[in-house]
Amino acid sequence: MSTSQDGPRAGRWGATATLPFHEQPTQAAPLTAPAPPPAPAPVPAQGGRAAARRGARRRKAARPAGDGLRRLVPQALVVAFLAGGTSAFVADDKAVRLTVDGVPRTLHTFADDVGELLADEGLTVGAHDIVAPAPGEALSGDAEVVLRYGRPVSLTLDGHRRQVWTTADTVDGALRQLGVRAEGAHLSVSRSTAISRTGLALDVRTERAVTFLADGRERTVRTNAATIAEALDEAGITLGGEDTTSVPGDAFPRDGQTVTVLRITGTTQTREEAVPYAVERIRDPGLFAGTEVVDRPGTPGLRRITYHLRSVNGVKQRPRRTGEELVRAPVSRKVRVGTRPLPASVAGADGLDWGALAACESGGRPDAVDPSGTYGGLYQFDPGTWRSLGGTGVAQDAPAAEQTFRAKKLYVQRGAGPWPHCGRRLLR
Repeated sequence: MSTSQDGPRAGRWGATATLPFHEQPTQAAPLTAPAPPPAPAPVPAQGGRAAARRGARRRKAARPAGDGLRRLVPQALVVAFLAGGTSAFVADDKAVRLTVDGVPRTLHTFADDVGELLADEGLTVGAHDIVAPAPGEALSGDAEVVLRYGRPVSLTLDGHRRQVWTTADTVDGALRQLGVRAEGAHLSVSRSTAISRTGLALDVRTERAVTFLADGRERTVRTNAATIAEALDEAGITLGGEDTTSVPGDAFPRDGQTVTVLRITGTTQTREEAVPYAVERIRDPGLFAGTEVVDRPGTPGLRRITYHLRSVNGVKQRPRRTGEELVRAPVSRKVRVGTRPLPASVAGADGLDWGALAACESGGRPDAVDPSGTYGGLYQFDPGTWRSLGGTGVAQDAPAAEQTFRAKKLYVQRGAGPWPHCGRRLLR
């Protein structure tokens, strides 16, 4: 087996040939180049996941290509390569000024854009927050990033409540940002009150001009009062007795509103009124049908009613009923109503002209009464004669058929004598 000064020689199958013992060198030379020193650690920075990603990429780039490179490249070249990679790593570091809700700080970052910087810092951005520049904007070495968080405010402005958002951290800043006119306004909290990220409730009553018309005069006041009553007091107007205003006293005063003061004077008046009586009608089979007899006349009752009379600014109003009292109860009228059928005829008198007699005596009117008030009805009966014939009450209150029936009975008893002037008409 042959030897070579170039070192071991590969065999046919790739195995290294072995020299005889006496041909072995006294000191073996190293077969490979020295291993490169470990890659330097990345420069400490607040880069978060971006720094970790870039550090891994640079370490990979700085790592030797393989065993062959370690055999061929001198140690000095490896060191120079690693030094160049470290310089590039440090050059990618940026000094950025980050201001969160007015508090600034300078930090070092490897983030490519604003959104990555905020994510590395653990800062989340909501729909009501403001970021400048926008999250997608690229970062430069001298970038300045501002983040302001939104704060909810339950704002009641001049009686109208709504939910708003602001990035201001004080009440004064929020009022300016929302465009609320605060000069002369009433605030439920101080303007210097801080607004936390959980928000606060704020009641604002701006200054308004309200005009009052009272006692023939016009008075305009500028006020931030919560009610008409408070504004009225500020105007120096006093309400007395039943006085009131055209707008309810607890209403919210509006800018430019005109309110009329109503001076009211009132008196009480009592009046007595009759209470009508009822009528009780009782059926009586002993009376001919159509006959009514009053057994008890009705008596009206008496009611005492109280009215309130008032004048508004000197103008009388319609009386208003405020109470009533029954002084005397009414007594009902009791009437008996006949149900007995009238006889069809009276023998000896049916063939006479009763219509002609009635026309002569009363003009054919069943309720006729002579001027003296003594005689009444179709045939002018006096009360005594009427009752003697079975009638009740007076003739003029009985139906016409009953009056004719009673007249026939009288003719059978006395002939035409009861009607000395008109009796002859019966025979026509």
